[in-house]
Formats: sequence, C-alpha cells, structure tokens
Amino acid sequence: MTTANALPHPKITVVGYGSQGRAHALNLRDSGFDVTVGLRPGGPTEAKAQADGFAVKAVADAVKDADLVAVLTPDMVQKKLYNEVLAPNMKQGAVLLFAHGLNVHFGMIEPRADLDVVLVAPKGPGALVRREYEIGRGVPCIYAVYQDKSGKAEQLALAYAAGLGGARANIIKTTFKEETETDLFGEQAVLCGGASSLVQAGFETLVEAGYQPEIAYYEVLHELKLIVDLFYEGGITRMHEFISETAQYGALTRGNYVVDDNTRAQMKKVLTEIQDGTFARQWIAEYAAGNANYKAMKQADLDHPIEAVGKKLRANMKWLASSQAAAKPAATGDANPQSEAA
Repeated sequence: MTTANALPHPKITVVGYGSQGRAHALNLRDSGFDVTVGLRPGGPTEAKAQADGFAVKAVADAVKDADLVAVLTPDMVQKKLYNEVLAPNMKQGAVLLFAHGLNVHFGMIEPRADLDVVLVAPKGPGALVRREYEIGRGVPCIYAVYQDKSGKAEQLALAYAAGLGGARANIIKTTFKEETETDLFGEQAVLCGGASSLVQAGFETLVEAGYQPEIAYYEVLHELKLIVDLFYEGGITRMHEFISETAQYGALTRGNYVVDDNTRAQMKKVLTEIQDGTFARQWIAEYAAGNANYKAMKQADLDHPIEAVGKKLRANMKWLASSQAAAKPAATGDANPQSEAA
C-alpha cells in the first residue's frame, strides 16, 4: 500500500471558499500542500480566505499555474465556471477535481481531453471535515477517476484525499456514476427528503391527535440526534445496545408499518429518476427558470409548524447558539454542504 509520504504533492488551487472549500484548503495546507484560493474578486468569502492566510486570486489567474484545480462551488454554477473560466485557463495536463460527480456524469461538463479528471468526496460537511482533522482524526473519503491522461490520476486523487485526512479513516474507490447516483439517492430518499418528511409527518400525527406540540417536537425531532449518533458510532447494532427493550420491540414490530412495500417502491422510483436523468433534467430546468418552485417548496418547509415550536424550545438551550455559530457555512446560497458559493 502506498504511504501518504510517498504520494505526490501537486500545487493546488481551491475554487470556492464555503464550508467545504475552507475545510479542504486548510486541511491540505496543514498537510504540506501549496494551496491558493480562487474566488470572485469582492465576493463574500474573499476576506475570510485572506484572514485565514491564503493567497487569494481571481479564479482565472489562480488556476493558470495549478497542478490540480479543486472545484468546490455550487453544482449549478459549475458548467459556466468550467466553460468560461477553467477550460480556457488551466494549464495542459493539469488535474480537474470535483467533490460531486453530477456535472460530469450527466454530461453538463465535458472536460478537456488533456486533463486528468478525478473526484474526492469527504463523507461529511465541511465543518466536520475540518474539526476531525484538527483533533487528529479524519472523515472517510471516496474517490474516482473519470479521465486519466497522465497515468497518475489515481495517485493524485489519493494524495488529495490523504491531505484532507481521509487516510486516517477510510478511502474507498468508486466511480463518478456510483458516487453521483448514490449521493443523490441518500439525500432524497433518506438523509434530507426522507428524514425531514418523516419528522414532519410524525409531528403532524401527534399534534392532530391532541398532544402538545412541544412534546411532539421532543419525541420526533429532538431525540432523533440521539439515535443518529448511535448509528454513526456503531450502526443499528449500537442502537439496540442502548435503547430499552420496549423501544426495541416497538421498533421491530412497528417500523415496517411506516417503511412498507409501498415505501420501498417509492424509493425505487426515486432511484430510477436519478439513474435515467429525470431528476437532473428537472433540476437544471428549475434552476434555469429562476428557481420559483424550489423557493416556494423550501419556504413551505421553513414555515412548517414544527419549525416555530423548535425555535422556541431551542432558545432555552443556550449552548446550541455557540455550536450553530461555529458550524455556520461561509456565505452560500445553497443548502448542500458540498456546494458552497465562491
């Protein structure tokens, strides 16, 4: 197995300085890489990157001498960024790196033939990527090679992942197709769409049955973190080790009332629409049309009654304010932790 010290150390430009961009840049610098940050002049994160001690340049200038360019901007701006700024200015034989494969996999970006094209995706938000690195641990990373012009693309991807701290945990090889489709599925069916819809439905069920909204909030949202932490530490096995026998029996005999064959069929529909490009086409069209539907649906989520109840209850948990401030992403117009704005 190749050691971290034996891996190449390319000169890196990180494009974007949101939560992921900042974590990548800081971790890579602390791992001994020469890192420049490419940003829009006068943009919202320029001062932050400068305060962190980075040389900050306009993107076109920042990428000219880079051996590796890491694109850490929102998915929907990457096509224009690549076509208008990166493709004309990146040097021959450089490495183009993404943290999510959406644009390449669905053909929105067609990389130059002379470039190595790779993917390195830490499996966690930027704040966690940085925090774990600082305490001597690491967030697992997955990587993929789309185009290997130099014959060294895999080694360069591994070097980048190791620089993030991924080698301290796990680094697993994948493909652009697999990363893109599984990432989108996880977000839509389980982590974001599925979990939030489940919480909202549970809250509504209890409140409609006459229970106090505050009690409902604690039972279906607040305590969810306790279970997720157990999942994170040791899977479903660890959850069973720490919850009561009553909770175990209820979960084992009633969980399939909620996640039944119809739920699984709907999950397969979600996956099919990702695989055949339906979701990507819809999202591209929505973005191009100005995001009116997206904004309306998001606002409906923000206006759900559980949000007002939770805000009131969390106000009494003063320690949450400091943790939220520490984890707040640098200026971004996108909720995706892997897609912060430049």
